[in-house]
Amino acid sequence: MINLTIDGKSVSVPKDTTILEAARQVDIHIPTLCWLEKVSTTGACRVCAVEIEGVDRPMTACNTPVKEGINVTTQSEKLKKSRKQIMELILVNHPLDCPVCDAGGECDLQDICYELDVVRQEFQADDVNPETINHWPLIQQVPNRCILCEKCVKVCHELIGADALFVNDKGDRAFIDKKVENCTYCGNCVAVCPTGTMISKPYKFKARPWTLRKVPSVCTYCPSQCQIDLNVLDNKVLRVTSDDETTTNSGTLCVGGFFGYSYINNKNRLIEPTVEQKPASWEKAFERVVADVERIKQESGSAAIAGFASPRLTNEENYLFQKLFRAAIGSNNIDTEARFGALRMLHAFDKGLGLHGASNQMEVIGHADAILVFGADPSAEAPAVDWKIQDAVRRSDGKLVIANMRQIHLTQFADSQLSYKPGSETALANGLGRLLLDRNYLNEADLQATVANFEELKSDLAAVDLAQVVEITGLSLKALEQAVDIIGQADKVAVIFGSDISKSAFGTSKVAAVANLAILSGALSADGGLFPLDEKGNTQGVLNMGVYPEDLPGFQSYAASKDKFSKAWNCSLPEGGLDADGILQEIEAGTIRFLYLAATNPQSFPNSDRWLKALEKVEVLVVQDIFPSAITRLATVVLPGSSYAEKSGSFTSLDQTMRSINQAIRPVGKCREDGEIFAELYTRLKKVPFVFNRNQIYDELNELTSLYRDASFLDDDRQTCSQKPYQPVAQGLKYQLISTGNGLEGLQLLTGTSSGHFGTTSTWAPAPLEVEPEGLLNINIEDAEAAGIVDGDTIKLTSSIGATIGKILISESVPKGLIFAPHNFIALGIQQLMPDGDNLTAVQIEKT
Repeated sequence: MINLTIDGKSVSVPKDTTILEAARQVDIHIPTLCWLEKVSTTGACRVCAVEIEGVDRPMTACNTPVKEGINVTTQSEKLKKSRKQIMELILVNHPLDCPVCDAGGECDLQDICYELDVVRQEFQADDVNPETINHWPLIQQVPNRCILCEKCVKVCHELIGADALFVNDKGDRAFIDKKVENCTYCGNCVAVCPTGTMISKPYKFKARPWTLRKVPSVCTYCPSQCQIDLNVLDNKVLRVTSDDETTTNSGTLCVGGFFGYSYINNKNRLIEPTVEQKPASWEKAFERVVADVERIKQESGSAAIAGFASPRLTNEENYLFQKLFRAAIGSNNIDTEARFGALRMLHAFDKGLGLHGASNQMEVIGHADAILVFGADPSAEAPAVDWKIQDAVRRSDGKLVIANMRQIHLTQFADSQLSYKPGSETALANGLGRLLLDRNYLNEADLQATVANFEELKSDLAAVDLAQVVEITGLSLKALEQAVDIIGQADKVAVIFGSDISKSAFGTSKVAAVANLAILSGALSADGGLFPLDEKGNTQGVLNMGVYPEDLPGFQSYAASKDKFSKAWNCSLPEGGLDADGILQEIEAGTIRFLYLAATNPQSFPNSDRWLKALEKVEVLVVQDIFPSAITRLATVVLPGSSYAEKSGSFTSLDQTMRSINQAIRPVGKCREDGEIFAELYTRLKKVPFVFNRNQIYDELNELTSLYRDASFLDDDRQTCSQKPYQPVAQGLKYQLISTGNGLEGLQLLTGTSSGHFGTTSTWAPAPLEVEPEGLLNINIEDAEAAGIVDGDTIKLTSSIGATIGKILISESVPKGLIFAPHNFIALGIQQLMPDGDNLTAVQIEKT
């Protein structure tokens, strides 16, 4: 530790601590403008200059490291005069437009001027600033307000890795410019700007900051669940902010978090119930739903009724949905879109690891020595995971291995990129496992203690044919060995996989192969982690709440725990139950007559045309959602639900941390909170009063499950509940035997999420649509040339079950033989090409 004195106070700090950081530890205030804790120091503004005894000139506190025994003075007449003069120079040609500047009232420049008693501009110079930059989407840049602190440049480069912003020109003509093609529109440049230089166009002139009410919440777009504040005025969310010091995401957001809120205020929201496509009162709507449920139960039994809930709903709402169906309606025909991805992960994890989600807190990713990103695009699926990866590999000494069919944003930081052939994930995982054995990287003592079938593990690995792996994956043995050396030599390993694996037709076996790799690499240790990614905000919560027929809440087997829940709920739970595939088949057969879709649109399911045709046959279709769609136009009853800003509850993140949302605005129009709708239906069907109460549901969960038995609430004002890391028990792991399989031949179409959109909800938000207004078919230039098409052409894609038409984007990120299309855009119709339960299919191209 280094000992020093600051303004007469003694302080001990680690080596390489700056004077500013040391002063903050003893609550000594040093003014700053360009300093930002989460990025490297710049020393541009020099307002933080301090005096050091024995040094003949002031030193900037933000980037001067402490030394043993130094005596620092932070306040003196000399420093006051110097700082004041610095500010007067900064103010040269700074416009006095505070009354119309959006930063007014929360401007660091205003605050520093007030603090240092800077009341006039003593200096003059020619104004050589460029004109206001208005042509960038979403963000306006006003150069004459800029103080060149470079916070925006640093955040863009160091945290996001976009390298979009840069300092253009030199001297007094320098200004912040942008490579627009690199911008991810995360909005962090706006958030960190100490003046009104970087302005959010959607928020501009909407409100003064002191008139806004800030409501703590969580961004529910993706499973990272960044902590935010909803800024509200007149029952509208006008902007989203996130505090650096009190949030788990350190104030950093993505395009969805910063700009994606605008769907909440969209004028196309469903605002009143309808019955038979005509406006109706809530009373009439409830009466119709209850009457149809009771009629169909009497005529065909409760097995003729089915329902889907959603990862867009809160934990409490999903819990109540499954209770409504099981206890009040008497049907276990329930599921969610997790059936086509996350549930495959759950089945593989449960069988091999006894695990129901991520094995550790997301924080460990940032401290990993080696990270394997397998079949995932974290920048699109869970941006905060991307930032943690960059913490490890750019700001620490971690190494990154990416295994993906495509080049992704993180590829630029990878030490090894394994660009495998479509469909060869299992072969690749098995090959990496074999090489970990061959190159003596396995910790056999640990594996013998934790793996029940250790000898079977060794014999299975020894039987893997590396020549076959090379042929199937299209990768060289040298590339595989390089990747294995990175993983095998690391003490702390994180394995991250995504929808390319879990949403494929053989997702369960592919996830099992990745779970095997986690066992072999030591990723399940206390310092490592295994992290499945799913693009939706509360997928883990859906699984926890048991919204699928196999399990009751808390991952308790439905068959084994049915009696326990029947007693607690004072009912007799039904036998059996259909999953999504079974529900679809029984709708087609005419057996399922009543379907309830809560915050679910099957147009986003694989083989979406099949689902739409089936829905046309349903006798009674109840749709509870917030936007109109082809599904609501088929509905017998439409129940307008609410956005996350209009209710309170909790969501569970990808690392199983439970975070709270708080109601910020009243539901728009005649909308109701989704939980209130379920509670009212429960009351009417059970004929007993039931009030939707979050605390009561939490108490019930604690009584019936062990979900939160080992959880602890963090000491914050956001009611964050964190789970303990997973610890393998003796002989508690099982190595699963997965055959290598074969790759796919011919031109393949892969679907996944766009980096600028989240599910389909963000396509109702004007801001993200300004950046990415439509879904494009990403194609390699060689495939484009072979088909005789050029960038921007419209083509027809045809698979074995359907066809669609869309524009192409020639992209270097996709290899020859692969087309990538985002499934976020219903209008593109890409899911109608996908076979049941798959995300990859052979296609043919035809120019239109």
